[in-house]
Amino acid sequence: MTRRSIEDIKARADAFADAFENYDPKPGDQDAPLPPVMAVKLAAWRRDAAERELADAVQAAREQRLSWREVGEAIGTSGEAARQRYGASARPTGARPNRSTR
Repeated sequence: MTRRSIEDIKARADAFADAFENYDPKPGDQDAPLPPVMAVKLAAWRRDAAERELADAVQAAREQRLSWREVGEAIGTSGEAARQRYGASARPTGARPNRSTR
């Protein structure tokens, strides 16, 4: 195996960059389907990311003094279910720990 020079590597990188920048997708161009185990892993990662985003949004809503009823309605559940699920991490500043509703 011969060693490539820096110039060879740069030329190849430039060729790849040009191909990428000039790529014009055609109908039917698409990636091969994911293997099933990778599809499951990707879906789980997306679910976890969505849960983190939802928890952050609930916390922000509670910091703006939205009631648990309002939060529950926004996520399609009851206020009590929302409080049980997100209450420990979404307590508004200055709220008493045993306070369940506003």
